[in-house]
Amino acid sequence: MLETIQKRDEDYEMLKILIQKKLGFNCEQYKDSHFKRRIDVRLRATNSKTYKDYVKLLQSNDKEYPELMETLTVNVTNFFRNAEVYDIVEKEVLPAIIKAKNTGLRSIRIWSAGCSIGVEAYSIAMLLHHILGDDFKKFNIKITGTDIDKESLLKAQKGVYSTIEMKDVRPAFLNKYFTKEGNNYVISDELKNIAQFKKQDLISGPKMNGFDAVFCRNVTIYFQKELQEQLYMDFYNALLKDGFFVMGKTETLIGPSKDMYKAYNSKERIYQK
Repeated sequence: MLETIQKRDEDYEMLKILIQKKLGFNCEQYKDSHFKRRIDVRLRATNSKTYKDYVKLLQSNDKEYPELMETLTVNVTNFFRNAEVYDIVEKEVLPAIIKAKNTGLRSIRIWSAGCSIGVEAYSIAMLLHHILGDDFKKFNIKITGTDIDKESLLKAQKGVYSTIEMKDVRPAFLNKYFTKEGNNYVISDELKNIAQFKKQDLISGPKMNGFDAVFCRNVTIYFQKELQEQLYMDFYNALLKDGFFVMGKTETLIGPSKDMYKAYNSKERIYQK
């Protein structure tokens, strides 16, 4: 029995090494429980009985790698997800950022970390355009979305979305910011022009700074505790004075960051530097 467990552990480690080598995906950053759940999805899909079987499959079939990457990075997401958070962002967070920019260089920088297919970045862009109205062009706005999944980033750059992803977009926004093409919706060029999307590993990638707000929602829950601590401090350092940090409803500040941020709306997990 012990030998069987040891063998399974060895096969699992071999699988992680293979994934790191072929996909550049750092398995060690993630909680084992989360990672194994995602791997098990592909084991079932390919009728692989063990990790060893799945390693053999990967070594003999390169077409499995894109499927595996999609499963590892899959994120159910849509525009304006968790409406109560966006309500505070629209009525309080973004107006506070705009008010602080009424003198000097009117530059607004926002980071959507773990941006997936870009719906969060574009949701924020819509709200900024809606709030600013005719003053929109007077501001130099840049929303940066980062993720490790190239396919998701490509979709974000294209700005083409299905009806499922559109389900929480208010009708006025649907008419104003999207063009319908067949069964899909295409984001307007005006909003696309203020968004940029790039590949970045939150842990080992280059550090970023100079932001008025950082949104990182439902991403850190998959990381080990010490990496969560590191990330919250990285986000703190990425913010300008009085900048806002918006995290997921199931996430909690831990480590030194607990004392560094001040709660702005703790119910909706919105904090300020």
